Amino acid sequence: MKIKVCLIQDNPVFFDKEKTIAKVEQLTKKYAKDGCELIVFPESFIPGYPRGFSFGTKIGSRTNEGRNLYSEYYRNSIDIESKDLKRLEKLSKSENVYLVIGATEKENTHGSLHCSMLYISPTDGLLGVHRKIKPTGAERVIWSDSDGESLVSFDTKIGKLGGLICWENYMPLARMSMYKRGVEIYIAPTADSREEWTSTMRHIALEGRCFVLGCNQFFRKSMYPDKYQSLVLDEPEDICKGGSIIVSPMGKVIAGPLFDRSGALIAELDLEEINLSKLDFDVIGHYSRKDIFTFNALNQPEIIKEKTPHKTV
Repeated sequence: MKIKVCLIQDNPVFFDKEKTIAKVEQLTKKYAKDGCELIVFPESFIPGYPRGFSFGTKIGSRTNEGRNLYSEYYRNSIDIESKDLKRLEKLSKSENVYLVIGATEKENTHGSLHCSMLYISPTDGLLGVHRKIKPTGAERVIWSDSDGESLVSFDTKIGKLGGLICWENYMPLARMSMYKRGVEIYIAPTADSREEWTSTMRHIALEGRCFVLGCNQFFRKSMYPDKYQSLVLDEPEDICKGGSIIVSPMGKVIAGPLFDRSGALIAELDLEEINLSKLDFDVIGHYSRKDIFTFNALNQPEIIKEKTPHKTV
């Protein structure tokens, strides 16, 4: 089976959920017309990755200004129990395209935020949500940890989907939780624009014998609204250079890495390449050495299978 995928490397309308969702709609419609069957958006695209923000915190104290900024971030974050999700599900259905969207998600029950990936099917709507199990560095101030229930994967009409967000991909056992599911299209939204990230994406493709889709924003400091400029005075203008990339199961770069501009990476993936790649290495097969190693991810849910037959338009 061959499928056409698209990675969006662009910037949100920062901290404005409504306008950013409108931009998601515009970009999705544009690339769905090109025949793309899966469109991926970067980490925290809705409502934006707050690079350079301290939220008024240091060890031992917090400021009122920081609390107010967090409250604004919270108000502009996705609520999957609201019209936010309905709007994205409608978009997926109308354009007949699978969407994987990086978003900051709020839990109204207790006020915490998660860095999340929403998996949306054109036939079944929301398939599920992956929530970052370990935010990196100062991200821990604004994003809560999730647990094994968040290590989700999906058996869909376009292949087995799964993945991790940003530096979760440096957690060997988290990666293994995806490999054990037989993930074929491994999706890695990120905010890491270093050249070293390219090596990480190629390593995961080789290790997991899967297609890897690494998707990042392109963002300049000047794109922040004026009211936030004082918070990022010490940041460089090229605050996030991008680096989105698509890699084959043999670790070969199919598209990208895309640096220093907005754009989209589009590629056709032939899932038969996964079987071909496993002749000499299979991390969950003949290289697993089950007589030596055991693996257990606590509370990890069963693979979620898409229910509705996929109809092409």
